[in-house]
Amino acid sequence: MSITKNLSFTFILLFTFAFGHSQIVTSKKEAVKKGIYQKPASDSKNDVAMNVEKPSKKSSKKADAKNAKSNSAVANANLKAVISDVEDEDIIISKPENYVAKQMINNAMEFLGVRYRGGGTSPDGMDCSGMVTAVYNLFDISIPRSSRDMATVGEKVDSSSVKKGDLIFFKTNGKRVINHVGMVVDIIGDEIKFIHSSTSKGVIISSTKESYYKKAFAQVNRVLSNL
Repeated sequence: MSITKNLSFTFILLFTFAFGHSQIVTSKKEAVKKGIYQKPASDSKNDVAMNVEKPSKKSSKKADAKNAKSNSAVANANLKAVISDVEDEDIIISKPENYVAKQMINNAMEFLGVRYRGGGTSPDGMDCSGMVTAVYNLFDISIPRSSRDMATVGEKVDSSSVKKGDLIFFKTNGKRVINHVGMVVDIIGDEIKFIHSSTSKGVIISSTKESYYKKAFAQVNRVLSNL
């Protein structure tokens, strides 16, 4: 309640008291003396509240700026703790795979289970070079028909640098010349997995870890290096 309202209420009480008891009280001091008026407790609280100094806008802005600077320092410290300038030798960024080679492998996989047939190049039957020719034909890329002639196309690469889609050649059955070919589909360490058409099982996936192909291995050619 405001001071003005307190005073108004007080004089109403004084007036009522005066007429009710046939007394006239002319001052606040006299009312207190007669015990008919007591200073409201709220007045002291208001006085205290009125004496509290409010912070200035200028000091408030300084405090906000100080807090913002402190928060920024903490954020920068946390960010610095996350970022490391030390090079990590364990991170190896590999080159993206050749898109055409990947699609060729996908199409070659469609021939899995096709029976072996000498001179064949279709799902009705195919030999080793016939399977490779059939895949290349799907992409309108011409390539020699025999495995021996295929071995002369493209760039010969070291076995440690083999990539998916490369052609892998063998000298099987004790032959001194290349007579078998397949397409690399995966490399796991020093193991090379390839899809090919074998005389006994048709189109399958084999590995250079198998003793027969490990012994017969001849070379790897990269025909798709410029695609």
